[in-house]
Amino acid sequence: MSEANSSHATELTSQYIAQVTGDLERNTKEQERIGQEIETLQEQLHALQHDHTVLVNMQQALGDASPAAEADTAAAPSVPHQVSAEPKQSKPKKAAATSAKKTASKKPAAKASSAKASTATAKPTLVDLIRGHLEQESEPRSAAEITTALTQAHPDRSVKTTVVRTTLEGLVAKSHAHRTKQGSSVFYTTAATSEPATAEPQQEAVAG
Repeated sequence: MSEANSSHATELTSQYIAQVTGDLERNTKEQERIGQEIETLQEQLHALQHDHTVLVNMQQALGDASPAAEADTAAAPSVPHQVSAEPKQSKPKKAAATSAKKTASKKPAAKASSAKASTATAKPTLVDLIRGHLEQESEPRSAAEITTALTQAHPDRSVKTTVVRTTLEGLVAKSHAHRTKQGSSVFYTTAATSEPATAEPQQEAVAG
């Protein structure tokens, strides 16, 4: 009986060893598979973080043009208020109260928009400066050359090559500039020559 029991125990032990060995192999393979997936995901994460940094820089560079646009948007609603105020002269009390409320609520916005408008008028944006420089130049210019020229022309402004390059890439993305590569250097030219052809039909459509 003891021999039968011992042989049965030996069989069970060998079965457990085989099962544990198989589980260990599967565990090792699963670790390798997950490790490879983690490496791949980390590479994708690094790529996304790099793209995010580039996009944030472009947004900050292109954001210089926003004050003028905001000022135009804020100033636009003032015209209908003046026109719509005339038919309401038959009810002076209500019209006065309504206009007083609107004026009170819009005072901060008006001050902010006027300040932004004056700033935009007094100081051209970096995007405008870069486009204007490219339009004046007949030859392709690198970001460093454009930065040097803008720094000499506007010594009161802090112009950085990285911001200029990001702004140029934004203009290229909007088809406002062309990019050419000569060896390891990148040069930019204006796309102004192609703009009048596309701008005329828009002006006619607006006029019509």
